Amino acid sequence: MPKLQIGDKAPHLDKIISPEKLSGKKLVLYFYPKDNTPGCTAEACDLRDNYTELNNKNFVVAGISPDSKESHEKFSKKFELPFTLIPDTEKEILNAYGVWSEKSMYGKKYMGVVRQTFIINEKGIIEHIFEKVKTKEHTNQIFKELNIK
Repeated sequence: MPKLQIGDKAPHLDKIISPEKLSGKKLVLYFYPKDNTPGCTAEACDLRDNYTELNNKNFVVAGISPDSKESHEKFSKKFELPFTLIPDTEKEILNAYGVWSEKSMYGKKYMGVVRQTFIINEKGIIEHIFEKVKTKEHTNQIFKELNIK
């Protein structure tokens, strides 16, 4: 599958967020490897801590990983996450966004989630792609890159 680009229609948007929730807002759609890991927790907590500001600037937030619904519920409850976490155990959405990919650690190759964030506009079009996510300051990274004050 070809890599998604800015200007492309966001795949599977209906499975990610209801049209009513997106109505007039942009979506911060972030993909992360695993619940309860240090980087993923830092990213989720940064988005949580800045959730009101994101909402005030017309954004909704959703996260996706291959973890189960039960894992997401525990993670969300433990860290009081105010946004939706979507399980993608079948990796259908992960593959559609091109974030399920071969990775390498200590010389060992394996398949996993490449951490990325997509900004999707009100019409379901990809406006920006963050390929190098700063987990502890992701909200500021988004605002700075999109020139939002």
